[in-house]
Parts: sequence; structure tokens; C-alpha cells
Amino acid sequence: MRALGLDLGSKRIGVAVSDGEGLVATPLKVVQRTGDRRAEHRAIASLVREWEVEVVVVGMPYSLDGSRGPMALRMGAEADELGARLGVPVETYDERLTTVTAERSLREQDLRGPERRRVVDMVAATVMLQAWLDGRRARSGEPAAGEPEIGATETGAPGTGEPGTEDG
Repeated sequence: MRALGLDLGSKRIGVAVSDGEGLVATPLKVVQRTGDRRAEHRAIASLVREWEVEVVVVGMPYSLDGSRGPMALRMGAEADELGARLGVPVETYDERLTTVTAERSLREQDLRGPERRRVVDMVAATVMLQAWLDGRRARSGEPAAGEPEIGATETGAPGTGEPGTEDG
């Protein structure tokens, strides 16, 4: 299941997309806010079609205590608008601290000032979408991205010359 993750900000919308299996989220782009919400939503609708997205996940900026402050209420209303426009399900997901995580990751990569601001929103969208994907897989009993399946081994079959075997 391909998903599109959105980090709705007041100046920019960070966009991430998952692979077709719904395992790994990848930064896609940043949509600049122009003051024309319909045009911004058309740009998102275009990405939904281009990437054949089956679900859109909108990050909700809940307060640290879990309540919905003014920003979360605005983002919830925009998520509802997107749900009416996109033709695919739109879900919301707790994005608390995703921008902090993205900023920290970019600082560790030595990205500074303007460079970091250009990409932080799509990295935050990626962090949020990956958490949603992992949570979805956990609820279904499937392993998260990068985790081996229960009962799976990394050894090859005997006699095949594969790593982990007597002859590999």
C-alpha cells in the first residue's frame, strides 16, 4: 500500500511517500504555501495521482499533553478538506516531535541554515509517515521495516553455497 505523508506547516508542506509495499518512507518534496489553498491541494492531488497513492497521512501537531491546540484544530480542518478533495482516504497521525527529530538528524548531517530549512519539512513528513507505517504493520502483526520476520533466519539452505551455510 503506497501512502503519502504530509507535514502541514504555515509556510511549507513537507511531503513524503512510501514504497508500494508500505515498508519505507522517503522524502519527496516541499510544497510552498502560496496563500492559495486550492492550488496547494491541487498540487497534492497531482502527487496522489502520479504516485498512485492509496492513503494520505496528515501529521497532527498535538500538544505534548495530547490535547488539540489551535494548530492541531487548523490542521484537522485542512485534513478534512483534503479528504473531500483527494478521492483516497485521509488519516491523521500524531506528529509530536517529528520536526525536532528531523532537525536533529539534519544537524548530524551538518546541514545548516537555509539548506536545512529547505528540506526539514519533507524530512519531518518522512519521520511521521515511517512511524505511521511501522504502527500499521505492528497492528497487523507484521514486522516493521528493517526487522526480520519471526521465524526468519539469515542463513541459506544447506548445500547451496549461500552465506551462513556449511559450504557458504
